[in-house]
Amino acid sequence: MKKTLLSVAIFSGAKISACTTCNKELQMQIYDSTFFPNLLVMLSAFFVIGLLVMILTKHSLKRHRAAVALNPDYAQLNPVPLTTAAIVLGIGLGGFADGIILHQVLQWHEMLSNKIPVNTVMGKSVNMFWDGIFHLFCLLVVFTGIMLLWKSLFRKGINRSGTLLAGGMLIGWALFNVIEGVIDHHLLKLHNVKEISGYTSLFNLGFLFLSVLMLIAGVMLVYRKDHYKLADNTEV
Repeated sequence: MKKTLLSVAIFSGAKISACTTCNKELQMQIYDSTFFPNLLVMLSAFFVIGLLVMILTKHSLKRHRAAVALNPDYAQLNPVPLTTAAIVLGIGLGGFADGIILHQVLQWHEMLSNKIPVNTVMGKSVNMFWDGIFHLFCLLVVFTGIMLLWKSLFRKGINRSGTLLAGGMLIGWALFNVIEGVIDHHLLKLHNVKEISGYTSLFNLGFLFLSVLMLIAGVMLVYRKDHYKLADNTEV
């Protein structure tokens, strides 16, 4: 009871504020010499994911065009535009799922919680700021995916299978988890899946394992045989 009252007193005190526009000490903690390095480090996973999506899209489009060139009777609709849009959507939604469930609801970790402990109001506020930047970038990715999806509606010869949409989103979500997990959990050690635990490594590995299963499921949905067959029923 005393601990609860103390917490309320701390958060309601006039001298302590978690507002980034009205607390000068918090501003100094955020906008110090590490601001831009932190920003680049935090977004590095998205940069890697974006590059990988471009490579996968180019490879898939090349594969589809090769099938058309080899067989003029190729009758299958192009699966690449919808799959690409779905993957981008999955990346953004996967980031939101991570941020909403693990950061906010369960509060297992925050963006820089392994570097900046969240056992003080200031530490919690700084991490909350970086969580917000992370969510803002996820929002931009989702908007990009929506635009790609919208543009595909006006293109002819596009495969609009719901299986492609679901599989692509699973691939995007899994790619986000795997790349973000490897970079942020294992290489840069910005945070762990469950920060306060005697089994942080186990949680980190479990996160990657489940993500690989999601990736396999997504690939199986996208690369179903009926998506990549020629008119004579031979596989591409």
